[in-house]
Amino acid sequence: MNDMAFQEVSGIETQVETEEYYEGGNNLIFHLPKSIKYSNLVLKRAIANYDSPIIKWCNSIIDNQLSTLINTKSIIVSLHDSEGEPCRAWIFDNAYPVKMKIDSFTSTKNEVAVEEIEFCYSRSMRVI
Repeated sequence: MNDMAFQEVSGIETQVETEEYYEGGNNLIFHLPKSIKYSNLVLKRAIANYDSPIIKWCNSIIDNQLSTLINTKSIIVSLHDSEGEPCRAWIFDNAYPVKMKIDSFTSTKNEVAVEEIEFCYSRSMRVI
């Protein structure tokens, strides 16, 4: 899904969850791998136009009140160098929005209004 650039990306985090196994007699504790856990991906940017593909996708899920099947997508996040070339990239599979937020804004300040979109996903992988 192509859309405009984001000013902040967070949540690129992977963790191996473990289960403790106690061995009798030796008082040893082993940590056995149980599953892989991913943090939610959070993207922030200036408020986009209503016809933004990401906003349309998010609204299609929210407006349907979870009454229809959620259309998951793969999201590619790339970090670009000073010349605009991608130097790092990650792919997030089976992603869908779980939270949309508009940061507070004040009419007396000359600041850009920022939207934040949070996605859950089933797997991530660094591709560059």
